[in-house]
Amino acid sequence: MTASAASAGRRRAPRARSRLDRHVPGWAFASPFAVILGIFLAIPILASLLLSFTSFNIGNIQSWSSARFVGLDNYTQALTDARVLKSLRNTGYFVGVGVPATIALSLALAVGLNRVVGAMKTVFRVGYYLPVVTSIVAIAVIWRYLLAPDIGLVNSLIERVGIAGPDWLGNTKTAMPSVIAIGVWRNVGFDMVIFLAALQTIDPALYEAAKVDGARGWKLFRFITLPLLRPAMLFVAVVTSIAYLQVFEEPFVMTQGGPVDSTLTTSMLIYEQGFRFFNLGYASAIAYILFVIIAVLAVIQFRWLRPQS
Repeated sequence: MTASAASAGRRRAPRARSRLDRHVPGWAFASPFAVILGIFLAIPILASLLLSFTSFNIGNIQSWSSARFVGLDNYTQALTDARVLKSLRNTGYFVGVGVPATIALSLALAVGLNRVVGAMKTVFRVGYYLPVVTSIVAIAVIWRYLLAPDIGLVNSLIERVGIAGPDWLGNTKTAMPSVIAIGVWRNVGFDMVIFLAALQTIDPALYEAAKVDGARGWKLFRFITLPLLRPAMLFVAVVTSIAYLQVFEEPFVMTQGGPVDSTLTTSMLIYEQGFRFFNLGYASAIAYILFVIIAVLAVIQFRWLRPQS
């Protein structure tokens, strides 16, 4: 080694140590969260992935090594199981109807509130957001009573105009739409706040320039508002879709998956297999099938809704 190379190596070593020294405080502050994340999230995720390739059930809890490795059998069984396929269809129905309805309604409310001035904007914003921070179990229980066929307030109001109200949660045709409506009502406030914040960042000069060119009404919304809302639209679509794909509390409390599994969602089936029948390996396989669906949908949404460069 030449003298110049040795000298360069000695100069690089202190610089590398100085960069490491700068990162040590950051890692020290982040380490408590990293440890908690690893113990309560990363390790269970890895363990559930391993379980999905075994026949792990309640008999293997005391001796994990006694679980039999079954390879892809759990996944094959899940993809041919009629109840799993029905739960996936129900979940797809919930997402396919609920997500567009939530986004459309929240965007309309945000556009309307953006034009409100004064303290009333805060009042309406808090009012629409209250269901988001309210216990979902409490909401589901209240709506279950409101939609009851005999004593429910909804049917009582309908009967006053001479219409016999249906059994909203006991009829296969109305059960899932009722659950979707409640899901939309509960989540619209969150999406509305995101859209409202995004609308307030749009420069009013853009609208004024477009009006000078003759744009009005729908054209302003179509060519100014919507393109500038793409980042917010992407965030709202991804977050709402992920939440709706994992829907559990509303159908679990209101219908228990009935009638005739018409509101049985994939998350409910995972809970049933894992914590009622203790088929933990099979439940883990279903959970990872749902995970793949969530990941694929998120990738599609990122490609479709990402801001144009």
